[in-house]
This record gives sequence, C-alpha cells and structure tokens, in this order.
Amino acid sequence: MADPTRRRGRPRKSVPEAPGTVQALDRALDLLDLLAGAPGLTLSEVAEQAGQPPSTVHRVLHTLALRGMVESDPATQAWNIGPQAFRLGSAFMRRSGIVERARPVLRQLMQHSGETANLGILQGNTVLFVSQVETQETIRAFFPPGTSSPLHASGIGKALLAFGPAQDLQAMAQGGELTRFTDKTLTDPAALEADLARIRQRGFSFDDEEKTRGMRCIAAPVFDLSKEAIAGVSVSGPSHRIAVEHVQALGAVVAAAAASLTEIMGGKTP
Repeated sequence: MADPTRRRGRPRKSVPEAPGTVQALDRALDLLDLLAGAPGLTLSEVAEQAGQPPSTVHRVLHTLALRGMVESDPATQAWNIGPQAFRLGSAFMRRSGIVERARPVLRQLMQHSGETANLGILQGNTVLFVSQVETQETIRAFFPPGTSSPLHASGIGKALLAFGPAQDLQAMAQGGELTRFTDKTLTDPAALEADLARIRQRGFSFDDEEKTRGMRCIAAPVFDLSKEAIAGVSVSGPSHRIAVEHVQALGAVVAAAAASLTEIMGGKTP
C-alpha cells in the first residue's frame, strides 16, 4: 500500500496538451517530473500518484531505464532519476556559463560569511538552485542543485521579484500562489510588496524563517546586460547564527558578491 505521507506528484494532465503533442512522450516526462520531486517510489506508488495504469507506467519506466533516464533499485524495487537525466541537466546549467563563473564568488562568499552560499535562477514562479558551496558547520542549510523554492518565500526569490516586472507579483497573487509555509510567510500581497520595496531600497532580501522555521537567508540579484535580474546569490543558515543584528552587515557582503558576479557576467546593475 502506498504511504499516504509521501509527497504527491504532479496530477495527471495538470498541463493541458497542446495540439500536436506526443501523448506517450508527455506521459514519460510526467513520470520524470514525479520522480524528480519524490524519489524512491515503487511502481504501484508511481502509478497511483501519476494517475496512470501500472502496466503503462511499467512500460514507460522500462523504456526510460534503457536510456539511463531512470533506474530501479533491485533490493527495494524503488525508482529514481538516472545518471542520464543528470547529464542532460548539467548541459542546461552549462548553457549560460553562470554556474562555472559563480563558483569562485560563492566560495569566497561562504568563506567570508561562514554560511552556505547558493546560486539560483528564475524558473517560472520558483527559484531553481543550480549551485552551492556548503559551510563546514555541522548544522547548515542544504539546497542541492535541482531543488526549487517558491519566489515569495525564499531569499533569492524575493530578490528576483523585487527587481522583476511588477506584474509577476500580481499574477502570483491572483493565481493564489502565495502559499503559507510558516507563520512568517508573507501571503498578503500588500505586505509582500512592502517588503519588496525595502529590498529595492537596500539592495538585498531577507528570508526570516519564511520557508522553514529556524532557517534564515540573505540574497541579492545578479543582472544581465539589459539590467534584468537573471539570477541571485545568497547565504543561508540557522537563525541562531544569522541573527537579526547581523543582517545589515551580512547583506552588504551578499550584495557585493552579487555585484561581482554581475560584472563577471558582463551585466549592468540598474
């Protein structure tokens, strides 16, 4: 029996099929998306969460496994993303070169702050984390490449929202996407807009346990040649180390790191 506590995958047909799409390919991509968000599912669990017959799911997974996109653990019969999916994802991250160019900046930021440094890019209404340099502290934040976080409840997300088009926030609010994660999550559009105004004024954002209790994050945007915010850098760690009285000084360090990466990428700060 499937574990009811497992995170549900993307509902079947959550994205309407466009004319001319290949249904079998659409199903395969749905399963990849599901396993990326909920690894370690058995065949029956994949079928249940995808809303597809087990026989169909088995054929699709077997085909994907032959191409290295997924793999099954013989001992547990659990399915996971395979090495070929990682190679394809790595090709995406190499496309702009920002990951490689950001590594020295992130490393220096981690050493200066003592906290985990992250790089994230905009992906729809979420932040996609594409690189990280971990602190050596025992208790630390961990956002492995491929992890995503909502814009309104993350440091990098709020930095991108603050310097992005105003209609992005309006669309999120109208679409009911301001989900509450903790009692500090900004789910009121007016309160979030007020916070974004402060971010624009000081040049960095502050996630004060808005996604995860006990964790804080400070972030700043990275701009391209057109002065558009294309990415963000951040430091994240437990609240007892990122104290409120340290936010201003640490924010200046993060903003300087983001400005450095903007310059390295040939961008321009507004």
